[in-house]
Amino acid sequence: MSIAKLYSRALTGMSAPQVTVEVHVASGLPSFSIVGLADTEVRESRDRVRSAIQNSGFDFPARRITVNLAPADLPKDSGRYDLPIALGIMIASGLIKPKSELNQYEFAGELALDGGLRHVNGALAIAFGIGNDARQFILPKSSAEEASLAETTPCFGAESLLEVCNFLENKIVIEKATADFNSNDLNLAFLADFSEVKGQVATKKALEIAAAGRHSLLMIGNPGCGKSMLASRITSILPKLEHKEAIASASLLSLSNGKFDPKNWRQVPFRQPHHSSSATAIVGGGTIPKPGEISLAHGGILFLDELPEFDRTVLEVLREPLETKKINIARARHKVEYLADFQLIAAMNPCPCGNNGHPQKSCQCSIEQINRYKSKISAPLLDRIDLVVEVPLVTVHELQNLPDGEKSSEIAQRVITARNAQHKRQNKLNYELSNTEVENYCLMDQKTKNLVQQIIEKNGMSARSYYRMLKVARTIADLDEQENINVSHIAQASQYKRSIQAK
Repeated sequence: MSIAKLYSRALTGMSAPQVTVEVHVASGLPSFSIVGLADTEVRESRDRVRSAIQNSGFDFPARRITVNLAPADLPKDSGRYDLPIALGIMIASGLIKPKSELNQYEFAGELALDGGLRHVNGALAIAFGIGNDARQFILPKSSAEEASLAETTPCFGAESLLEVCNFLENKIVIEKATADFNSNDLNLAFLADFSEVKGQVATKKALEIAAAGRHSLLMIGNPGCGKSMLASRITSILPKLEHKEAIASASLLSLSNGKFDPKNWRQVPFRQPHHSSSATAIVGGGTIPKPGEISLAHGGILFLDELPEFDRTVLEVLREPLETKKINIARARHKVEYLADFQLIAAMNPCPCGNNGHPQKSCQCSIEQINRYKSKISAPLLDRIDLVVEVPLVTVHELQNLPDGEKSSEIAQRVITARNAQHKRQNKLNYELSNTEVENYCLMDQKTKNLVQQIIEKNGMSARSYYRMLKVARTIADLDEQENINVSHIAQASQYKRSIQAK
């Protein structure tokens, strides 16, 4: 056989289009060429493949080798094509003779020079793409457990090129990979607990509301008041991800330069990028677009500490995904879409020096400096933040004398009860309600409607702020296990919205 045909996958955003790897071995002067819109990483596979074949105990054919990656108009990147290219050369030149049809398999794996197989990014996304074609997936053992989360695709992990060759020739059996964990037995003891936070009753209540309705939240307070400590504990009161959300979260992490750890299955993501991060790092991109922090936070929390210190451009690009729950990235050769349904939790100081309103320290900032500092966060972005809470300093006396706070497990139970009520009523959480659904599910008596009207007129609220205030009030009512929104719920919600209007 002088021609061999195998199957692999490209990655375009979260989709994995099929790639046919065609290898032709012909007589003539020795050469090795790869065609089909291959990136630098793919073209470099020639040296890896040659060394891997030789170090696996085979003679590399001294013939004219042509590798075609079809379709030709689909960009190909990464070293995942090493394995199918090497197998194609060995099959086309007669070095190995598979005992089964090659069209029942798909292959992906980067080769080490000694013939070993290295981890590939996007294994889970590839496995989902294969599921539609009912093929078996052969890939590096280090990636197989992750890929096996796609239960529609049988995944087989191999340690080396030689092991794959022996498997295709029926000399050995490779066990089907399974994710070795039980999502019901996750050990969440490492999560920081709210019981460790003394005082801060109002802030913890705001975080509970944010968790129950999945609302965005901004905390403002002096340095050392506990903003970051409080934010880091919100995942301890959130329910585990549902299966669909967990799969999406794992796929996005698999596509990034990181590696998904199955031990973190169904755990709520918590991403905390530094304020020096670029817009590309936050929303995703690059020559070959990769998911950014907002996508890696999908289904979980994106915590932006020192919010005004982020570049204005970075903050403005958050506006669209906060509304659409996805991000579209366009490049000259790529156009991809990533999920970005994250919950924004942010923190900031009241002024550049941080001492404005401090009970003991004096603020050195002028009015102009404070206004310039706050104006780094635009009104349109603030309009998309549901809750704003001022975090007070806790005194040494309070730290020494206040009892431990309420446990996260107790708060989490109220959050889960409120979320269950939302799913039962409208089959979605409150933050997802459309304007029409707000009118249908945020029911109020006439006295409450009059209060809403007064608040709108007094604060000059936009239509977006009005609907967001009603969503927050709906969540507060759910935490109180009330069917309708009353005056108390609107009053609480308006305090947060009024704070936004005042900034």
